[in-house]
Amino acid sequence: MSAPAPVTGVADRLTGLVGALRSHGVRIGTGETVDAAEALEALGLADRELLREGLAATLLHSTGQRRVFDPVFDVYFPRRVGAPGTGAPADRDDLRNRLAEALAADDRAALDRLAAEAVDGFGGYGASPGSDGWSSYQTLDRIRPQTLLARVRDTVRNRGGATGFTDRLLEDEIRRRIEDFRRRVATEARRRVAERRGRDEIARRAVAPTADRVDFLFAGRDRLAELRRAVQPLARKLATRLAARRRRASRGSIDLRRTLRGSLSTGGVPMRPVLRRRRPVRPELVLLCDVSGSVSGFSDFTMLLVQALHEQFSKVRVFAFVNRIDEVTGLLVPGAADPDGLGARIRAEATLTGWHGSSDYGVAFGEFAERYTDAVGSRTTVFVLGDARTNMSDPNLPAVRGVRERARRVYWLNPEPRSQWGTGDSAAPEYAEVVEMHECRNVHQLSTLIARLLPI
Repeated sequence: MSAPAPVTGVADRLTGLVGALRSHGVRIGTGETVDAAEALEALGLADRELLREGLAATLLHSTGQRRVFDPVFDVYFPRRVGAPGTGAPADRDDLRNRLAEALAADDRAALDRLAAEAVDGFGGYGASPGSDGWSSYQTLDRIRPQTLLARVRDTVRNRGGATGFTDRLLEDEIRRRIEDFRRRVATEARRRVAERRGRDEIARRAVAPTADRVDFLFAGRDRLAELRRAVQPLARKLATRLAARRRRASRGSIDLRRTLRGSLSTGGVPMRPVLRRRRPVRPELVLLCDVSGSVSGFSDFTMLLVQALHEQFSKVRVFAFVNRIDEVTGLLVPGAADPDGLGARIRAEATLTGWHGSSDYGVAFGEFAERYTDAVGSRTTVFVLGDARTNMSDPNLPAVRGVRERARRVYWLNPEPRSQWGTGDSAAPEYAEVVEMHECRNVHQLSTLIARLLPI
């Protein structure tokens, strides 16, 4: 007997889920959507976690996309609807006591109920009836589950539930349970807000994007660490694209003269085109990287990516600056065991600042033109990485023009939105008149630009 077809409302939820995932950069075609509908029909709604895994299997292309899929799924296929309806005012101490018990027992059903109670009792804000919204941050700030670690640890030990765990492993396990509770609170708050403001809006605006869509300027430490771990897989993908481009380019263009000469044997019909054979030479690459402030995360990631692609070039030289510039090529060791420590190594060993610590593009470019004239030649492609904010100092456009005249190509990758170029102390419009400037706010844009702009 076949399972009943999903009702119209469920079909709307599925199409909404697909649309929200697409808005977060997950590529989903018609075929995947049809597969997801068939999975929904076959699995039904009785087992929510089974449905989650079935839709994930049909819609996603990589495990990294689960970070977006799971919260979006929770919005369109929530565990419950409406408030938990306890009917009594929340008591903070009582809730914390029950939370400690649930954490010690690793009772996930109880943790789910407590998350709903916590959001209902402590997460509401606003003056209208039933509050204007719910905040997971406010809920967790009042409940403070992280302060229960020692209490839960002692409870587990006293009950003999720590068999096989060392103290360190036991504490790590309890931290995992607390983090799981925090995620449940966030899911519940998001669900409640979605019921009031609409699923589509919340799924698009209140769900963190995939790592490759996070703005470099706003990425936290954990996201930057996640990006650095993605350098090697991304480098392999880009190296494959560059190799394919190089193979296509090596075929050369049509040699019209030799083609027409060869057509004499066919009565003047050019049946066999003759190509000019190219002799591809691996180009040289130079990076000029602003490593000041929030721009440093963008520069660090790009340096690591280019270093991972070093085999695609005959020579790679990397320079870092704040208001003075220094070569840091030797600090980028291929396959370094500690990519997260790159920024710290550069700041500790390179001379990047003079008498002040603010960025000064003009001074840095002038020093590069004076000290490193040998770094740029006719085969060199130069990438400048930075937001072009000069702190109202002279941008030193003549130095940039000198680099452009000596190099094969010069590109500027700016991590700021184009709408902010020229605002405040930004000299981006002035620099963009001298060199080709591109907006490069996240890994997705960076990989696209690298694949398109890198020389072959």
